[in-house]
Amino acid sequence: MPQFAPLQNDTFLRALLRQPTDHTPVWLMRQAGRYLPEYRATRAKAGSFMGLATNPDYATEVTLQPLDRFPLDAAILFSDILTVPDAMGLGLYFVEGEGPKFERPLKTEADVLALRAPELGSLDYVFKAVTQIRTELNGRVPLIGFSGSPWTLACYMVEGQGSREFHTIKKMLYNRPDLMHHILSINAKAVAEYLNAQIDAGAQAVMVFDSWGGALADGAYQEFSLKYMQQVVSLLKRDKDGVKIPAIVFTKGGGQWIEQIADIGADAVGLDWTVNLTQARKLVGHKVGLQGNLDPAILFASPDQIRAEVHKVLDAYGKPTDGNGHVFNLGHGISQFTPPENVAAMVEAVHSHSKAQRAG
Repeated sequence: MPQFAPLQNDTFLRALLRQPTDHTPVWLMRQAGRYLPEYRATRAKAGSFMGLATNPDYATEVTLQPLDRFPLDAAILFSDILTVPDAMGLGLYFVEGEGPKFERPLKTEADVLALRAPELGSLDYVFKAVTQIRTELNGRVPLIGFSGSPWTLACYMVEGQGSREFHTIKKMLYNRPDLMHHILSINAKAVAEYLNAQIDAGAQAVMVFDSWGGALADGAYQEFSLKYMQQVVSLLKRDKDGVKIPAIVFTKGGGQWIEQIADIGADAVGLDWTVNLTQARKLVGHKVGLQGNLDPAILFASPDQIRAEVHKVLDAYGKPTDGNGHVFNLGHGISQFTPPENVAAMVEAVHSHSKAQRAG
């Protein structure tokens, strides 16, 4: 087993476990990405997105880039949420400007019944990257592993690509719920195994991204998304070598279900920018930590405006004396057009204001 350096900054892990911290930790969804010129340079070297994601050296390089630029409190593995269905043989590819697509989506009953959880060996490039990143971090900050949720993966697997209206998968969900449940139960098992393998490789926290849960009707969300995230969480390793491994779940557009999401057994719930943090905290009490939830578009405003909005989010969560458990993040992934200097202003504002809150 790899030996890793001791952790120098565990603020992020402590916050997820609702322990006291000397400042509110901050990281960003998609923090290693196209808004950074150094990322674009590495991506050009790799030749393609998958060239970047499947090469542990490149994946390590881009994971560390935002940490070299900003004093963030966590690193997140550079990968794609669709590695699991790709390993199931669906043929992931990327079209410039259009995002991910699958060559062989699940179109027929026979396609669905032939689906199998992937051999973990086919995802070895991910686990190698996790170990390499954790080694090169050298204890600076914790490393987050992640996966798409069973429902979000199914959306791509059935639609063949991202969708605005999800007609194809919703037709299956309502006409053939048996097939839908078949896909989701295979996905849940695969996602849990995938995340556990990332934990074995060195991930110190894991996150499940339910990007499309918010597209579901009330009732359908609980049956086809939340139930399967709960299955994933129930199968996760929650400690490694005596150290707790926190789990975060995030449904974009899921604010109306926050109490139910908080009940599935994860340590923290991610919130998008439409949710009021004060109310969210009242609803979940001390059951879970909360992660979020600045509107990513605020990063196009002036540094003064960014600072003011950061203060609003921190104040909405409340003073640390009222309890711990806030991880500052955006309410969704950072835009590729964000000026990096505005990210620097945001991170500085989170650290300075949250320290002042604790001193006041």
